[in-house]
Order: sequence, then C-alpha cells, then structure tokens
Amino acid sequence: MSGTDTDPIFIRATSKRNGITSIVIGIAGLLISALWLTFAPDWLFLAGIFITSASLVALLIGWFKLREPEHSIEITPQSITYNHRLGNWNLDWDNVQRIDCPRVRHGLDHVDLEAIGFRIKDYTPFLRSVSPRLATHLLMEQRPLLLQNRDENCATGSCYEQSVFDDKHFKLSDGEVLTGIKAMLANRMTQLRERLGFDVFISATELDRTPGEFSSLMKECQEARHRAVASE
Repeated sequence: MSGTDTDPIFIRATSKRNGITSIVIGIAGLLISALWLTFAPDWLFLAGIFITSASLVALLIGWFKLREPEHSIEITPQSITYNHRLGNWNLDWDNVQRIDCPRVRHGLDHVDLEAIGFRIKDYTPFLRSVSPRLATHLLMEQRPLLLQNRDENCATGSCYEQSVFDDKHFKLSDGEVLTGIKAMLANRMTQLRERLGFDVFISATELDRTPGEFSSLMKECQEARHRAVASE
C-alpha cells in the first residue's frame, strides 16, 4: 500500500473475500431449490435436497466471512494490531525482536510454513492485550504447530499431549502470576519458541499477500521504526 510513513497500513484477510458473493449464491440456490422441489418430478427430489444443502453451506460460509473484522491487521508506526471477531492483540514495535516465515525440517530440506512468526522481547504487554476468548482461539488454532520440529525421541506422542495441556502457572516479568487460559497461552508461546523460534503466529489466510511478501513489508516497517527512534 502507498502512503506516508505515518499512515497506518490495513491488511484485509483473503479468508474474508467473497463473503457477499457467497450469501448471494446461497439465496439464489435456495430460491432455485424451492422451485425445483415444487415443480420437479418425484424422481428428482434428491437433486433438490442436494441444491438446498449446498445453498445452506454457501450461506453459512458467507455469514462467517462477513462476521470477521474488515481488516485483520493494522500496522502503525508504533504497533501491530491483530483483529479477530473474538478480540485482538497488540504488539509495540519496540517489543518485537524478529519477524519472519517460520521454517521446519522435512528430511534434509527446510520448508517455510504458511504463516508469519513474531519473536517478542517481553510477554507481559502482549498477554495483557489478549482477551480470554481470543487466547482460547489461539490455543486451538496454533495447536498443529506443536507437531512441527518435534522431538524425534518422542515416539509415543505423549510429549505432544503434555504440550497441549500445559496449564501450569506462568510468571510475568513484573512478578504477576498468570493462571488459566492466559497461563496456557504463555506456556504455549514458550514451547513454540523452542520448536520454531517464534512466540506468536498469524496464518497466511489472515494476510492479503504471500507470507514472504508480508514478511518483507513488516521488516521494512521495523527498519523505519528503528530509523525514527534513532533520529529522536
């Protein structure tokens, strides 16, 4: 996106595209199926049921797309904000250590995951910005990442189960002790850092470009922030 250095950059998720189109297709399909079931012969009844089912699925997909925020990510000179229908999280640029596409081993090769990873300096402000509902969603969404770069000596899978349900207390840098969902998220972040090198992840479906292109954009923004701080 173009603009001045102080203009916010808004990212619209690819998963939100065509929401209205899905709704229109679903409504049109229901109208067609109503006519079909009314006038078609009995031996075409099952085809009418199939059209009705497909139309309802299209309506649901469109509804879920439209429920999501207009912009999934907002980037300003001060911070990065991730928006979700269950809440949002915020990261100050000064708290970001590294941004890149996480890579995993596949045999002798390394492959980029379809995600963007953030390695942060201090968990405290990030965890305080996350609502419990969003924290629960992140735990579920990022659970498959625990399978990446896992310990080859853990053949039984018990290590994975322990990682999923790691609900022990977590102590923040200022001495506050977290329990419950926030503690589980904090422990998950430390596990993902050990396996993938990053604490927080955004799926490629939440982006408007490839993870590699988005990573380059974020690095440019981070460099601009460093220059702005140095010139103060």
